[in-house]
Amino acid sequence: MQATARWESDLRMTFIKNFIDFILHLDKYLVVIIQNYGAFTYFILFLIVFAETGLVITPFLPGDSLLFAAGTFAAIGSLNVIALFIILSVAAILGDTVNYSIGKYLGAKAFQKYPGIFKKEHLDKTHKFYEKYGNKTIVLARFVPIVRTFAPFIAGVGKMKYINFLTYNIVGGIAWVALFVFGGYFFGNIPFVKNNFLLVIIFIIILSFAPIIWEWWNHKRNKK
Repeated sequence: MQATARWESDLRMTFIKNFIDFILHLDKYLVVIIQNYGAFTYFILFLIVFAETGLVITPFLPGDSLLFAAGTFAAIGSLNVIALFIILSVAAILGDTVNYSIGKYLGAKAFQKYPGIFKKEHLDKTHKFYEKYGNKTIVLARFVPIVRTFAPFIAGVGKMKYINFLTYNIVGGIAWVALFVFGGYFFGNIPFVKNNFLLVIIFIIILSFAPIIWEWWNHKRNKK
């Protein structure tokens, strides 16, 4: 039993280490993907963005940093920025649509039946977003990791009117992809950014979590 527990712990640590390495070295990994897969890279990026926004079990996948890195490679001609923008916008919108449908038809039962996979704290955090911002949460959540994955699911659970959801979904998806893809395209190859790409990615990750940290700080302050 101890050997099995140790093996599982080592496996988790290896996964976490490899995932952090992937996030912090997106530029290197994207180079390898583009070199090995060429045009198929668009499909790989589509799948990552779709899974990060569409499946509640994969909120850990890179979002903001991946879009920025992809935009950076588009600036040097490795990818087409317009194709990238269109494909990833479609992936983001379809991902939220699937997530909404899962929430609508599976509902909160998934959190009760599979607490190890569906974290209740993520559900509660997203509920707070809805209480504060209403339907605009679908747009605002696009810019907040984890909440981005759970917001459409909660919209489905709450039986939000699909036409309303779709409107916010399209606006939010396009705005999110445009901001980071074109941000990478126009600023990713500035000498300072290019020479400090790791720091820029870390900054984007920290900036992405800023709304969560702000809400946590406000919560602690109000509690006191």
